[in-house]
Amino acid sequence: MAMEDMVDACADIDQAGYWSVECWGGATYDSCIRFLNEDPWVRLRTFRELMPNSRLQMLLRGQNLLGYRHYEDMVVDKFVEKSAENGMDVFRVFDALNDPRNMARAMAAVKKTGKHAQGTICYTISPLHTVEGYVKVAGQLIDMGAESICLKDMAALLQPQPAYDIIKGIKDTYGDIRIALHCHSTSGVTFISLMKAIEAGVDSVDTSISSMSLGPGHNPTESLVAALEGTEYTTNLKMDKLLKIRDHFAKIRPRYAAFESATLVDVEILLSQIPGGMLSNLESQLKAQGAGDKLQDVMEEIPRVKAASGHPPLVTPTSQIVGTQAVFNVLFGPYKKLTGEFADLMLGYYGETIGPHDPEVVAIAEQQTGKQPITVRPADLMEPEWETLDAEAKQLEGNDGSVEDTLTYAMFPQVAPGFFKTRDEGPKSVAMTEAQLAASKEAKTQGITGPVKYNVTLGGRTHAVQVEPA
Repeated sequence: MAMEDMVDACADIDQAGYWSVECWGGATYDSCIRFLNEDPWVRLRTFRELMPNSRLQMLLRGQNLLGYRHYEDMVVDKFVEKSAENGMDVFRVFDALNDPRNMARAMAAVKKTGKHAQGTICYTISPLHTVEGYVKVAGQLIDMGAESICLKDMAALLQPQPAYDIIKGIKDTYGDIRIALHCHSTSGVTFISLMKAIEAGVDSVDTSISSMSLGPGHNPTESLVAALEGTEYTTNLKMDKLLKIRDHFAKIRPRYAAFESATLVDVEILLSQIPGGMLSNLESQLKAQGAGDKLQDVMEEIPRVKAASGHPPLVTPTSQIVGTQAVFNVLFGPYKKLTGEFADLMLGYYGETIGPHDPEVVAIAEQQTGKQPITVRPADLMEPEWETLDAEAKQLEGNDGSVEDTLTYAMFPQVAPGFFKTRDEGPKSVAMTEAQLAASKEAKTQGITGPVKYNVTLGGRTHAVQVEPA
């Protein structure tokens, strides 16, 4: 979504009474430079200016930062420092594998800036994941300085009873540590999970305004406020502000119809474990390859790939890595072709998984890459890279010489050069204009009114076929 479609709602968001407003990090940085020709650092500073009373929150992928690989420690330090300097308050730090080693440096960097370090546990389900295990990870994050804990259910897998048990287990074990719960709504069960977590003592939950909610998104804010009426709990949110925010985005959302997921509720997500963002991307990718009819096959393959790779939670970048490998398995045969990222995951270059890796697939990864499996923290094997990245970035046309531009290049070295060249042209929205939206509503679907001709190749011979309308 373009920044221009959000600015008019910021004053009401700022005054609505949220504990925090997640508005940056995650995939937003990539989207800004890849699709919108928008500087993500300018976006952050704009949010800071427009919401002076709010805690701004971001999603930070630990040692991956906002990119899709691990970065050397100095790059992590620089990114956190600049994010805080540009206005970020709360850093939700996670690792796709729940490997605390991959979160330690980012957490320390946040603490150094004096900002809020939120240690995050990515929730998934497997024969190896238990309530006790999640409680133990929370303790490891607290030991490394987490001021709060987030239980992050990116795929809408968290059912009500585990939500209660995990939140209560963390509270009972570690005392009055602040806990946040992040749930998507794809499976249709997580609104109840929010309520059970509240009963267990959770301090904050993530929701979206109703006009931007449900499907692979989050549960609706106003519905939660209403559900708590008559209970001992309250959000202290101002409903008049929420309704204004709702109305604003109700007008905006239809202009982005091309990017909507077709899935609203799918309880099979509890089997495939596909996160909301991954689901909509997967649909688009398969359609682009002319394999839109393979979605169900891929969804069935994903749990098998997940098990072979040690049951990692499916969240960026592991969701993309496992999802893409599942696509390859469906299209080319099981593990006939490995992506480089999946091979690295199997060999330990993303960190440690809760379960063992399939030895046959590990052997294929070794043969394909020439690499050996590792057990150390992946970043420990990295050479210092900041000076090289900085020098390369400053040679690019349109680079302004700032640390922020070097960080943009570090995150997305293929995309950043093109963005720097065109940045001065200003943002470019990918949404329909109001006129285009109006025209789309007026357009009438026409039936077939004449014959349609096809060329059909069968058995090596091409036949001209004409189909008449009924």
